[in-house]
Amino acid sequence: MNFFFEVLIGGLLSGVMYALVAIGFVLIYKASGVFNFAQGAMVFFAALTCVGMVDQFGLSLWLAVPLTIVVMIMLGIAIERVVLRPLVNQPEITLFMATIGLAFFIEGLAQLVWGAQVHKLELPIEDVPSEYLMEKFNILVSQFDIMAAGVCALLVTTLALMFAKTKVGRALRAVADDHQAALAVGIPLQRIWAVLWAVAGLVALVAGMLWGARNGVQFALTFVALKALPVLILGGFTSMPGAIIGGLIIGASEKMAEVYIGPLVGGGIEGWFPYVLALLFLLVRPEGLFGEKIIRRI
Repeated sequence: MNFFFEVLIGGLLSGVMYALVAIGFVLIYKASGVFNFAQGAMVFFAALTCVGMVDQFGLSLWLAVPLTIVVMIMLGIAIERVVLRPLVNQPEITLFMATIGLAFFIEGLAQLVWGAQVHKLELPIEDVPSEYLMEKFNILVSQFDIMAAGVCALLVTTLALMFAKTKVGRALRAVADDHQAALAVGIPLQRIWAVLWAVAGLVALVAGMLWGARNGVQFALTFVALKALPVLILGGFTSMPGAIIGGLIIGASEKMAEVYIGPLVGGGIEGWFPYVLALLFLLVRPEGLFGEKIIRRI
């Protein structure tokens, strides 16, 4: 039974980090209707910029992180102004294709500036079993996973409070509900989008550092975004709570399938099982757990 809880808790903690990447998608999609295919590239760019400052410039991590935050905010604002603003009111497929091109550009820019080699990112969090859980419950759970989940939870809570309590948050919700109505009451739509892209850049930095510390800062970080797709399908493309719940479901089911079903099918199931689960879920509830249900009339 202890092993079962170890697998379950490890999956849930990984799911929190999946949810963090998914929230980056939700922020952009909810307010602008754009599926930001470049979110994975932003995760890679953020992590590589941070570790590049440490390795090539000799900066401490505590100085590199705030500098990278500034870089990501500037990148988010630049994306909105240079790429998306000229495409306002264009078909959604046009905006989607623009983010695909943007993804390749950001990936190339990151490697052009910082190199294509794999970097090691060391955070002040050791990836060792938690002594408290081991002594108290005899359960082996990574201390890194616990701290990473705590950081993700803190960031998500901060974003939720920002959307609920601040003037900018209310404007963001108004823009998400109806662009034209928001413009009619004097909300600066383009400025709000710039704020959203800046926040998405910050989220990408946190996700990139956590995943980079776990797997190394390398091009494979761009594929983390693909892990967020099943999360979005389960939770809904417009819901932050849905991203969190979807992330927990995907993380837990992925680990369970890997441990209990993987040996029966030859292993490797963790790579495709979330997509099978998402596909089955699409057949039942295409809009996701927290998405708005669309009634189609024939």
